[in-house]
Amino acid sequence: MSGSPRLPLLQSAQKALETCGYCPKLCRSTCPVSNVEAREALIPWAKMSAAWLSARGDQPADRDTAQTGWGCSGCHRCTDFCEHKNPVADTLYAARAEYRDAGLAPEAVQHSEGRQALRIGEAGATLSELAREPGVRADAKVALLVGCAYLRKARSEARAMLRSVVALLGPVRLVSGCCGAPLLHAGDRAGADAARARIEEQARSAHSFVVGDPGCALSLAGTRAVPFVRLAADHAERLRKIPGFGEEAQVRFHDPCALGRGLGEYEAPRVVLARALGRKPDEFAERRELAECSGAGALLPISMPESSARIAELRLQAHERAGGGTLVTACASSLRRFRAQGTPAVDIASIVAQSLDLPHE
Repeated sequence: MSGSPRLPLLQSAQKALETCGYCPKLCRSTCPVSNVEAREALIPWAKMSAAWLSARGDQPADRDTAQTGWGCSGCHRCTDFCEHKNPVADTLYAARAEYRDAGLAPEAVQHSEGRQALRIGEAGATLSELAREPGVRADAKVALLVGCAYLRKARSEARAMLRSVVALLGPVRLVSGCCGAPLLHAGDRAGADAARARIEEQARSAHSFVVGDPGCALSLAGTRAVPFVRLAADHAERLRKIPGFGEEAQVRFHDPCALGRGLGEYEAPRVVLARALGRKPDEFAERRELAECSGAGALLPISMPESSARIAELRLQAHERAGGGTLVTACASSLRRFRAQGTPAVDIASIVAQSLDLPHE
């Protein structure tokens, strides 16, 4: 192993790596990636063990080893199952940074990093359009970070979100830029930290800071950020039943991983849907803490696109087995993943706007 890269992982990750390394693989069935790939190297224990052995210099860090670090959707199911609540996804993000610094990041991820400026530019163009909406003011005391995924790929939902926040809280100022999550998932820790700092600075003087995308809200955990769906639930008395909604078909909620296991927000979306439906929403058999992943997180659609698509297919098959109908989520990435599989999923931002009787697309 002479001359092979050794990963000097942060000391803060050592305990997490050792905890997984000495575990008898009890989390084997929890990972959506290893379940669709059927590869021992992709179960949580193996991914963490590979990073641990590379960090110790007991195993050469090569591209095949590094690939396992990106075989994670960031769904947190293994952590939720683990008796020690071991932060597997966060530790693998740290490992990704070490692999990236060693020049071992997957080629698709490297190309994705190069497109980051383009993505921010696309999001900025939509943000400029939203800035012309009534109720948007540069001096407003309510700050709103919509999220790049909504701005780029779910523009009508982004507009519905903005209009809803204005209706509930009054004038809004839009926060620009990236929360840093895509950079963190690519292994660019410095870039992620700098992006997060820029967002925090813009929101510092706001009395309220609302974040639309749950992935962004999770990235900004520890700040005053309030997820959009929680804001809507806190104003449930303002929401009315949408005529005809859910009367002829089931309306089922998919718990996004970042919103549910990441932020612990299980009740808020159900409160919103109950107001819009006039009844409780329909459910998956696997819901709340047990919810299955959509396959859309942590750059999995880029690093392992076929696995990402298969994970989404399994979730959609479960939706059909439960009776089909309208599939609702509260995450731009899950929304895009489901729609890419041919299912006309709906985002909860659109439902909130309709429930508030606001103009919507």
